[in-house]
Amino acid sequence: MKTKIDIRQLSLEELTAKIEVLGEKKFRAKQVHEWLWKKRAIDFNQMTNLSKSLRNLLDENFIINGILLKEAQKSNDKTIKNAFLLSDQSVIEGVLIPTKKRMTACVSVQVGCSLDCAFCATGKLKRVRNLNADEIYDQVVMINEQSINEYEIPISNIVYMGMGEPLLNYNSVIKSIDKITSPDGLGMSPKRITVSTAGISKMILKLADDKVRFNLALSLHAANDEKRNKIMPINESNTLDTLKESMIYFSEKTGTRPTLEYIIFKDFNDEISDAEELFQFGKSFPSKVNIIEYNSIDDGKYQQAERKKVDAFAAYLESKKVIVNIRRSRGKDIDAACGQLANKNDLSI
Repeated sequence: MKTKIDIRQLSLEELTAKIEVLGEKKFRAKQVHEWLWKKRAIDFNQMTNLSKSLRNLLDENFIINGILLKEAQKSNDKTIKNAFLLSDQSVIEGVLIPTKKRMTACVSVQVGCSLDCAFCATGKLKRVRNLNADEIYDQVVMINEQSINEYEIPISNIVYMGMGEPLLNYNSVIKSIDKITSPDGLGMSPKRITVSTAGISKMILKLADDKVRFNLALSLHAANDEKRNKIMPINESNTLDTLKESMIYFSEKTGTRPTLEYIIFKDFNDEISDAEELFQFGKSFPSKVNIIEYNSIDDGKYQQAERKKVDAFAAYLESKKVIVNIRRSRGKDIDAACGQLANKNDLSI
């Protein structure tokens, strides 16, 4: 039996060459490419401006491994968590986060995760595989359609903050963003896209050298190596000193202001001394700070910091002229908040 080629793994140039080998005129490749990306066809029979014979030829030689919506749950705050079924029957999650100012799609980059952060439900899962660029792209398209259908507003922002570590799936992440921002894809501004990393220094340097135009967020959560080692094992091989150097380099090369994400835990990293350490880490390069409410997971090891501690923490940073935002949790009642994505509610096949 002939092995079919995953057509969305081909560039336009590669697709054009394949189409010509099949005896078709090369302009047909552009038509097919538009159906695959702009119109997100998941079946060759949807490509209605192509002849029946060409559609049959495509079906004989290629396959479209599109993702499917398996289940959607709506939170009391209107956040929607989606379980997406992949072609290999794996399940990932993506979230639509509506607020007054923006509609945000939060997408996953891996099936599971290998980093084992102590506070994150996704980190309790094993990493099965990286997602392909088209699987990341599909999440954005489907969440955008959901946003329009549910709230009559398209998405305005995309965050790579779902399941998995983006910089451990570098090529697919970059390729997906290229397609999302391309006129041949969604035509979205890269300034509306944020990639969040747990901190892999050499890959942050690569982002800088590649002169990426999207936003970068570093999930820091402690500016003290001893504390960060306890909650984020990745810190043992990517210490704060090496991370700081890579962030300085990134900021200088791209001219952007990265975000330092800081989940604040009760009686762990919520003191003014912790805020001072965070200030010292971030003052070497232009940055801003997102203080994030902790969202509890099943093991109960960490708890949410008291509101007065959070406010005092933020006030201290602001007194140092740091740009600070306090991010309140969204979708907690359906386990859709930051750190809670773990394929619950029997969402796996």
